[in-house]
Amino acid sequence: MKHTLQEVSMVVTQADIDRYAGLSNDFNPLHVDPAFAATTPMGKPIAHGTLSVNLIWQMLARNFDVGLRAPIQLDIRFLKPLFAGDSATAGGQADPTQAGRYEVWVKGADGTPLISGHAELPGS
Repeated sequence: MKHTLQEVSMVVTQADIDRYAGLSNDFNPLHVDPAFAATTPMGKPIAHGTLSVNLIWQMLARNFDVGLRAPIQLDIRFLKPLFAGDSATAGGQADPTQAGRYEVWVKGADGTPLISGHAELPGS
């Protein structure tokens, strides 16, 4: 069994966020309007939370060759936002106490946790 999973990283641009808004039909100005986002406590646009979660799915797919129908349970918490222009890395490691359970995360370039939680992959 793998103990540490191969990571997946990306730099999230405003163009990525705008494309994701089109795919998800979520045009919240906090994501797509830099002038509006500047007036909020965030101070600048943030990526959609589900865009960040996609990094976890990519990381799991890379490590386990899972398809769209794989019975994966994901239990996560959003801890901090991912801003346009920032990089993020998704990774994970096996839970030594429970087979098929993995601690998963998305971290910023400085190692700050953005998302943390667990994934359960029966039969892994």
